[in-house]
Amino acid sequence: MRTGIGYDIHRLVSGRPLVLGGVEIPYEKGLQGHSDADVLVHAVCDALLGAAGLGDIGRHFPDTDPAWKDVSSLILLAETWRMASMNFGAVVNVDATIFAQRPRLLPYVDAMARNLADCLVIEAGRINIKATTTEGLGMIGQSEAMAAMCVVLLE
Repeated sequence: MRTGIGYDIHRLVSGRPLVLGGVEIPYEKGLQGHSDADVLVHAVCDALLGAAGLGDIGRHFPDTDPAWKDVSSLILLAETWRMASMNFGAVVNVDATIFAQRPRLLPYVDAMARNLADCLVIEAGRINIKATTTEGLGMIGQSEAMAAMCVVLLE
């Protein structure tokens, strides 16, 4: 068994959809990035890659590669699991936290978990997603950015 930790942060900007866990969430801003900038999925990818000893998301899906421009991060996650699963049989569990001042994310976490589970070929019950604010502190607290952190266990 091996564990991995992932973290990602992106700036919030006007003119982009907000996508978290593959779910488009109604909000006046979206996350800036080369792909859809889904911080949750990026954190899960990095946690998987770390547990599998395969480096990080930037090594496999660089923002200089036009193939990944505006791509759904769920595609990145499915490919990440394909790489990791060559040496590991299953994801035991995923525990993730999204850091965002707004919008409220609780109504969307079940759909996010289902999307992640589909990519990882596990039951959605093995995925736990939490959301918290930073109590108005920093870029996240001022609604200028969102971040996510994730831990995975592979067997």
